[in-house]
Amino acid sequence: MQDYPAWTEAFEDKCKDHRFYELISATLMPEFDYRFIVLEAEDHQVRAIQPLFFLRQNLTEGVRGFVRDAIERIRRKFPRFLTMKTLMVGCSAGEGHLGACRPEDAEWTAEALHHCLKPFARAAGASLIVVKDFSARYRGPMRSFSLNGYTRIASMPMTRLSLHHRDFEEYLASLGKATRKNLRRKFRATAQHAPITLEVLHDVTSVIGEIYPLYLAVHERSKMHFEKLTPDYFCGLGQEMPDRARFFIWRQEGKAIAFSLCLVHEGVIYDDYLGLDYSIAFDLNLYFYTIRDIISWALAQGLHSYCSSPLNYEPKLHLGCDLVPLDLYIMHTSAGLNPIFRRALRFLQPTRHDPVLKLFPNAAEL
Repeated sequence: MQDYPAWTEAFEDKCKDHRFYELISATLMPEFDYRFIVLEAEDHQVRAIQPLFFLRQNLTEGVRGFVRDAIERIRRKFPRFLTMKTLMVGCSAGEGHLGACRPEDAEWTAEALHHCLKPFARAAGASLIVVKDFSARYRGPMRSFSLNGYTRIASMPMTRLSLHHRDFEEYLASLGKATRKNLRRKFRATAQHAPITLEVLHDVTSVIGEIYPLYLAVHERSKMHFEKLTPDYFCGLGQEMPDRARFFIWRQEGKAIAFSLCLVHEGVIYDDYLGLDYSIAFDLNLYFYTIRDIISWALAQGLHSYCSSPLNYEPKLHLGCDLVPLDLYIMHTSAGLNPIFRRALRFLQPTRHDPVLKLFPNAAEL
């Protein structure tokens, strides 16, 4: 993409800028087949560059209960049932954005994508188009999608916590009595064990052998999977984006027992991936311990928001987080099948199967 000067402009105001897309396209292969669409105006000026990728998508990844059981029984005879070659528009490892080179070109970019995605997908043999995890703020520019052929459904949202406190103790005092009592009890219990130390690094190349198994442990326990990061991804992120990458590593008696990959941009810390040693994680309450330390660090740095990746919503609800809605725009490339597929999506949308989401104060925004 270096042949296009506009490439550096397309995501320069985003936390995950052009360097991030270059990194994932080089380190998350071969699971994803990455492409980039260059969108030009009539005067041949490049107005947008949109990342996308192909994969074979399991449409029931977020489905639980009796529906999932029925699907699994069918897959015993037909392994590819409800899996399709899919054209994904956006980012394979996080929130998606329109690749407009200027903010005022967002609507033009959405219109251009609406016209070109279907023929591009059909030419590549993709049955499905998914515009993946786009923020709710794009609903205006993306209205041509939801009004013409595509179905917009809620994806699993991120969460956000406003950091307007002097320190962690003041934040803790703002929470409900039961949550405060529970967290303090957990921290006292952790303090009875050997001391835990924290280091914050920009580059983890020298310790990747220690932290990568911790990431895999959390990844393999997750009920939902999409991307699987590689050691090269973690190392490359610190090398290519040292201004934004922050790796928090917790040690006990010299051994790495937890780590968190975060990105920092314009006053916000994004807590993207967690790694834990599950042989001691529950005894030491490591999940809450890591959140405490990250929030404390962010407050000390003067950051104003803490954002975390989707899933694990119950503790985030009690910690006072709000939901950050993300949308999926989905269309089957067959004109005959798309109306049927649109009706089926209400059963397949992932948020339908997480009852905790309904308890958040801003759940209606989904």
